[in-house]
Amino acid sequence: MKKLIVANFKMNQNIEEAKAYFTKFVSLFNGERADVIICPPYISLPLASFFTRGSKIKLGAQNVSDEEQGAFTGEISADMIKAVGGEYVIIGHSERRNKFKESDKLINKKIKTSLKNGLKCILCVGESGLDKNAGKTGEVIRKQLEEDLKGLYENELESVIIAYEPIWAIGTGNNATVKDVEFVAKIIRKVILENFSEKASRDIQLLYGGSLNEKNYQALLSATGIDGGLFGGVSLKVDAFLNIANSVK
Repeated sequence: MKKLIVANFKMNQNIEEAKAYFTKFVSLFNGERADVIICPPYISLPLASFFTRGSKIKLGAQNVSDEEQGAFTGEISADMIKAVGGEYVIIGHSERRNKFKESDKLINKKIKTSLKNGLKCILCVGESGLDKNAGKTGEVIRKQLEEDLKGLYENELESVIIAYEPIWAIGTGNNATVKDVEFVAKIIRKVILENFSEKASRDIQLLYGGSLNEKNYQALLSATGIDGGLFGGVSLKVDAFLNIANSVK
C-alpha cells in the first residue's frame, strides 16, 4: 500500500507563488510511491484545483467552519471548500487548538459538519511537552480522540484520517523518535478498537507530523502503525517535497 503524504502550507504563498508551485509539482509528481493531498490557503484552492485537474493529486483546506452557512463573518463552509475542488480538511491542528482556543467540542462539531457535507477529515491530535514529561501522553491522546470522534458512526470513520502531531515537535526541530511514534500509534489504534471495532482500528489511516524533513521522514514514516506523514515547512519547497513524494518507501 502506498504511503499517504499530506502538505500543510499554513499561511504561506500568494497566488503567483502557488501558480509556480503547482505548475512544477503536477508536471513532476509520478504518483508511484505515494498518494498526495495538498492543503494550500483557501484563496489558492480554485487555482490549485485547475492545475491538478486530471492528476492524482488531491486537495484539502486547512480549516473549516462548524456552521453550514449564515451570518458568520470571515468563516468558510464545508460546502464552499468542496465547490472549489477541496476533498479534505485538516481539523484540530495544534495551532488551531492553542492559538485560536478551539475546544474538542468545537472540533467534534466541525468533523460532523464536514462529513455531512461530503468532506473527508484529517484530525490532528497531540500532546504538549509538559504532558509528555509528566507521562500523560496516552491520557491526552485518548481524551482528544474520544471527544473529537464522539457520536460518529463507524462507517463515517472511513472518511477520517488521524494525524499524530506532538506539539513539542511542531516547527521546533525537536524530532520525535520512531519509538515515540509507535507508542502513540498503538494508543490511537487501541482507542479506535475500544470505541468502534477491530476492523476500524486496523483500517484507519494514521499519519505522523512534526518537524518532518528530508533527513528524517523515511525513518519516522517507517514506524509500525504509521501510514504516511503530514508535512509543514518542507512542503513549501517544491523540489524537496517532490523528492519526498516520489521516493518515500
